[in-house]
Amino acid sequence: MSRSSLFRPLLAVILTLLAGAFGCHQLDYSPRYGPGEIDILDDLFAVSVVDEDNVVAVGYHGAAYYTEDGGKKWFKGESDTSRLLYSVSMANKSVGWAVGQLGTIIRTEDGGHTWKKQPNVKEEEGSHLFGVHAIDTNRAWVVGVWGTRIFTDDGGKTWSDHSVPVTLDHPMFVWLSAEDQARVREGELVYEDVGLNNVTCLPLPAQKCWIVGEFGYIYYSEDLGQNWIRGEILGAQRMDPIELEFNQIALQPEHKEALKEFAASIEDATHLNVLIDPFANDRELREFANEEDPSELFDILSARVDEVRAVLEENGILFDRMRVPNKPPWDYEDFVEHDSTFLQRYFEGRRADVPGIKVSVIQNPYLFTIRFTDDEHGLIAGLGGVILKSEDGGKSWFYRDTGRKHAFFSVATGDNRIVAVGEKGLIRESTDGGDSWSEPKQSQFPTIFTFMRDIAFDRQREVGFIVGQAGMVLRSEDAGQHWKQVLPPEDRRI
Repeated sequence: MSRSSLFRPLLAVILTLLAGAFGCHQLDYSPRYGPGEIDILDDLFAVSVVDEDNVVAVGYHGAAYYTEDGGKKWFKGESDTSRLLYSVSMANKSVGWAVGQLGTIIRTEDGGHTWKKQPNVKEEEGSHLFGVHAIDTNRAWVVGVWGTRIFTDDGGKTWSDHSVPVTLDHPMFVWLSAEDQARVREGELVYEDVGLNNVTCLPLPAQKCWIVGEFGYIYYSEDLGQNWIRGEILGAQRMDPIELEFNQIALQPEHKEALKEFAASIEDATHLNVLIDPFANDRELREFANEEDPSELFDILSARVDEVRAVLEENGILFDRMRVPNKPPWDYEDFVEHDSTFLQRYFEGRRADVPGIKVSVIQNPYLFTIRFTDDEHGLIAGLGGVILKSEDGGKSWFYRDTGRKHAFFSVATGDNRIVAVGEKGLIRESTDGGDSWSEPKQSQFPTIFTFMRDIAFDRQREVGFIVGQAGMVLRSEDAGQHWKQVLPPEDRRI
């Protein structure tokens, strides 16, 4: 797993979704007009609303816009970079951070007028950074590719690395390159190949923070990020384990019928994949798990997996939606050469009281943005029209039907209204806490055909801003009920 593969699936998804926006610009690095003048209306990817007057937005080509009069007039700050900026967070109306491509971190201390770069380990690695949250003027969390989680408590002078590591017992270990496997065995850090897209914390003195990313990754912390715990996405799709006899492979009719019903329940939910996990009992492990030649056990486990796969495929689940992270490692000799306990750990991981197969849903939607209104109530926006809701502080999450398959990029809560925005002018609102969603009336929202990348409200949840393609900024003064476009100026709108 090489660090050179920077433009990995995470960034590919984002760039593909925003391809129309990027296509509007030439990669022109020639000098522009002076500070303060917005000569080219750049695509905007993130917005931070300090209060009803002070707002900062960032985006393409190092764009960093600010307003100090509630969006009537906008100016371009000196960002000190031409790289894409994906996220911005202001601790107050003066101090904040923005992050972006290739480990870019910049900080402002004058409300977005000027910014200064801050060196960090992810810049040295060339890792893209997708989310930042300013806890206060000294402390901030940043997330990005390769499981990036970095933290500062000195205003960004130094950043400590808390990225997600791969260990010997991590499911991803067997998929690492031989070079990275050797690094893990020698105790060096190798980070998980997962993109983390957004991080948020409740205002102090609260101590709760959350992170989301691809593959359905959700973390929550109750101590401002000193410790992170995985949240769980729950659904109605459940299937009892398939129990078999000793050395049995073939599925019984009742097993096939259960798999058929399970497949029907998720066939149209294409963001859900299926985990197939084969197990053996003590007797099978004693008789077939020979460390000199484990092929008999491997044959049994592989055949059980193939039986399940065949039934699922017959009932509409495509092969590429099936995951078998614990399939037999036929190339075990390559691992044993460097790790004498590899097979023992694998055998122990396949041990169960009864032989069989566990079939379950992998909740792995691509998640863009997470927001909480208090300690318990939160929402997540994601690819494929996904909206997730939590009522227990992010420990567990449930899907909410939005009736759409386009991407929701961001979600935010006004006083009594939740608004979610996304690609191709997608907007939905909820007035019942996110349980049901509908399209605003034409009188509430202007017709938009381009992407809207972020939405945020002030702390009173009355004044909100939406930012998106070609410098688009929308403003609401009534907690998200009505929206008006404030940028570009009318004479510069396409």
